[in-house]
Amino acid sequence: MAKGLKKGDEVEWSTPQGKTRGQVKEKVTGEKRVGNKGQKGSKGSKDDPRYVVESEKSGKQAAHRAGALKKR
Repeated sequence: MAKGLKKGDEVEWSTPQGKTRGQVKEKVTGEKRVGNKGQKGSKGSKDDPRYVVESEKSGKQAAHRAGALKKR
């Protein structure tokens, strides 16, 4: 579990296609639309934030819990 993530941190996470690498773009502690077209909703909180990450391969963005991300 990655703790203390901040904007610019390099991380990796698992997807059905395998490991993906990218960069933390933002910490979300409220409700936010995420994705390149704002199509996905994310609900983070102070106690359980979500981190918006951008894939280095595809450039797509998604929000993940800290437990799903591994700092590189």
